Amino acid sequence: MPTTELLIAHDELTRTRLRTREDTPLAPGQVRVRIDRLALTSNNVTYAGFGHAMRYWDFYPSGEAGWGIVPVWGFADVVQSLHPGVAVGERLYGFWPAATHAVLAPARLSPERFVDGAEHRAALPAVYNQYFRTAHDPLYRADNEAVQVLLRPLFITSWLIDDHLADKDFFGARDAQGRATVILSSASSKTAYGTAWALSQRPGVQVVGLTSAANVDFCEKLGCYHRVLRYDALHELPADTPCVFVDFAGGGELRRGIHTRFTALAHSLAIGSTHLGEVAPAGSGKGLPGPRMVFFFAPDQIKKRIGEWGAEEFGRRMAAAWQAFCARVLDAGAPWMRVETARGADALATTWTALAAGQLDPRAGHVIELGA
Repeated sequence: MPTTELLIAHDELTRTRLRTREDTPLAPGQVRVRIDRLALTSNNVTYAGFGHAMRYWDFYPSGEAGWGIVPVWGFADVVQSLHPGVAVGERLYGFWPAATHAVLAPARLSPERFVDGAEHRAALPAVYNQYFRTAHDPLYRADNEAVQVLLRPLFITSWLIDDHLADKDFFGARDAQGRATVILSSASSKTAYGTAWALSQRPGVQVVGLTSAANVDFCEKLGCYHRVLRYDALHELPADTPCVFVDFAGGGELRRGIHTRFTALAHSLAIGSTHLGEVAPAGSGKGLPGPRMVFFFAPDQIKKRIGEWGAEEFGRRMAAAWQAFCARVLDAGAPWMRVETARGADALATTWTALAAGQLDPRAGHVIELGA
């Protein structure tokens, strides 16, 4: 059966093309899946923007120099199986290529999940190599798959950022009244407002969102930011505010502005990049006043907490937070997101281009359906 893949130019993320190829036969122990439903969010732009540095291009190598296949989160159905433990028809949630089909080599099977044992993925972060079997997945609900593909991976990152900051007691960024201030860039992005929601549940934490003028009203209406400022209004926050900066935007000019203005900046955390073309080197902080900027890598925090809490308790806490967040996002009285669904490989390409160019409405969540 043919596979259609979205190829993205490494040096220009808005330049794409679709490639269709005939699949090779499965080897013993492999399964082929048809990718049915996936999400495109700013998180995927981050994967592409840091594709070399963080090895995101390595999960599904394109085989063509200068071109990559960005990973996406979504659901897929097993359509061929040469593995005795995985049946045709099984539905899986996980980290797929932006394509219609993929091949996995299931290993370390349990009723809840398995990992892809493909040799080229052995050195890649284990959290991205897990595939959840929906029949036994505690986070799965058949009636809200679109919300899961859009928000589940983003919210897990958000929840881990919140946990990391609280675990470090906000790096001591507290004022005389004991309040910690956390400044989030790209406040309209889903990972940012997931983080803001989690932080807002903690007493004594003030969350400040930075966004463009066009998105101020949207961010204020979310209700999880104590204050929302335009990017050009940093001067409205006192320069001596003890604070932590969490950067979802990735713009070098903004980072420099934050590090220069806030004399009591206690910590600077880079998450990704939603501002294409303004990506600053993360983790180096070269030339910036104040603390060194550190790149947040979610799998490290997962490993830490599973080591401290155990896998079962980690899963219980994460599931409880996820369900509470979903309830807020889907609140019928004031939902935070509307799902927009498009179908087919052409829609995958056009939606990606608009997303990478920053042209999509933050109120929308974009789901692509590729299933037959």
